[in-house]
Amino acid sequence: MMNRKKYTAGVIAAMAVILSACTEKVELQTAIVENSIEDPLKDISYEGMLPEPVVCGQKNTYDTLNVATYITKVDDVYFIADCYHDQIIYHDNLSDPISQWEVLTNEVHYAHTIASDGTIFVVDDTENNRLMVFQKTEEGYAHTQMLENIGMRPHYVQYDEKNQVFMAWSSITGEMYLIKRAAHPEPNGSYPLYVDRVLKIDELFGVYVRSFAVLEDGIYFVSGHNNQKIIKAAVNETEDGFDIIADYSVADEIAGMVQITKIEDFYYITISTDNQENQDFATIVRTDSLDKLSAGVYEDIYAQFGVSGGTPYYITEIEGRYYMAHHRTSENIIAFDINDNTIENAKVVY
Repeated sequence: MMNRKKYTAGVIAAMAVILSACTEKVELQTAIVENSIEDPLKDISYEGMLPEPVVCGQKNTYDTLNVATYITKVDDVYFIADCYHDQIIYHDNLSDPISQWEVLTNEVHYAHTIASDGTIFVVDDTENNRLMVFQKTEEGYAHTQMLENIGMRPHYVQYDEKNQVFMAWSSITGEMYLIKRAAHPEPNGSYPLYVDRVLKIDELFGVYVRSFAVLEDGIYFVSGHNNQKIIKAAVNETEDGFDIIADYSVADEIAGMVQITKIEDFYYITISTDNQENQDFATIVRTDSLDKLSAGVYEDIYAQFGVSGGTPYYITEIEGRYYMAHHRTSENIIAFDINDNTIENAKVVY
């Protein structure tokens, strides 16, 4: 059942616990200039808001990462999804030991990603089928809201700056939750989020799809081990679902994909398993044409990163350099450059 905004005079269908790492209540700073036009939705009561925002930031108690899945940077702060430690951690540099990082939350179960518009931060709490919402404050990051019942195993969340919407992917049900921020803050300064709509791809219901990629010509959904195809889609004219533009069959050995991204002339694809869910097939490949994948025509580039025996996961770009989360080994965050389609300067960061 999807979240809905509760109105004082009615209900309009919508789409889009206090943490142990949180120790202090605080009123949030108002970081967005309010629109001078009267907002007709100003008096809505939003689901999942905490009675008071709670500041987070205790020190990380671990010396290493355990199944790192994602790294990003917002303003001057790095964030890592330390998935099997059930936490999101943050710090202002990549030089200090992991034990010196701070904890945004440790009340998630297998969180995979975090996304931000610069003020609001959304974490996918995968095994609890929900999203956790935080806000940047003068005192630190504060937990403000919980969005429950976000499909089944929400696995990937991104912020679409162009449309000012968070995109959260339910990895089992083929649903994309589009989540927006209210125009006005609560009296304590926290901005609520609400599910604006849910877009579905019926063909992906029951298929474990770990992520999507918004590219110039469409939204790409990676292959699951039990459907063995990459789906290219676009939002339909009525904006209530997806139209499938194309699909690309993939070879058995690369069926269990993690992520697809386009860098220069190649599609880079991280692989977790084959079509039998065997992790021995974990690797990273690239191709200049997705049509070649069904015949097994691609370049395996895993060895170029100087690591082996693990699982390459999500790749992100931070200030012109690329970072790959990597697990099942002690080499968890790999930094590298790509210049003229050549992988260079690969380095283990953590």
